[in-house]
Amino acid sequence: MSPFAAVLLRDMRLATRAGGSAALALGFFAAVATLVPLGVGADLKLLARVAAGVLWVAAVLAALLSLDRLFQSDFEDGSLDLIALSPLSLEAVAVAKIAAHWLTTGLPLTLLSPLLGLMFGLPAPAIAMLTLSLLIGTPSVSALGAIGAGLTLAIRRGGLILPLLVLPLLAPAVIFGAGAVQGVLDHLPSGALLLLAAFSIAATLLSPFAAAAAVRLNLAG
Repeated sequence: MSPFAAVLLRDMRLATRAGGSAALALGFFAAVATLVPLGVGADLKLLARVAAGVLWVAAVLAALLSLDRLFQSDFEDGSLDLIALSPLSLEAVAVAKIAAHWLTTGLPLTLLSPLLGLMFGLPAPAIAMLTLSLLIGTPSVSALGAIGAGLTLAIRRGGLILPLLVLPLLAPAVIFGAGAVQGVLDHLPSGALLLLAAFSIAATLLSPFAAAAAVRLNLAG
């Protein structure tokens, strides 16, 4: 097995074990999506109008719950130092960890979203667009979150600071993702999905370098 695959599978195994971050993120996503209709009321038209924004924000917050442990657990037990000394570059390690986080958090959130869309009374085309937008956009959440996880690696209670660093960076994903669904609801042409795809591709390609630099800085300190 290659070192890249070993890091990827190890992180996926840790995230999916009992009490792991994947179940926590799914539970948070479902809980928020369930509570909002209780607060807004039974007006399906109103729920459908707010569904895209609410579900996108809930998905981003759910994904952020587990991002603080992306590098920190390895940093605390010393295994990150061993990984840094391995032939695998820190950039490749960052890619493996981002991929593992998305496969265990972003993808399950995406697969759950159609069910939650039904709860908000979204029509089938809007549910399909919601699922597609989350499929395209959630990799950027994992990728940009990795930068925050790298920067807060050595900070005590860094998990509280991470959302403050990352959430402003994720605003375009939320705006474009929710906008794509809103365009379907309004039967208006929208380039939001293309903008979301461009943002997600750029974030996914560039973030591993920034995250690796942040981790390297903390290890050197």
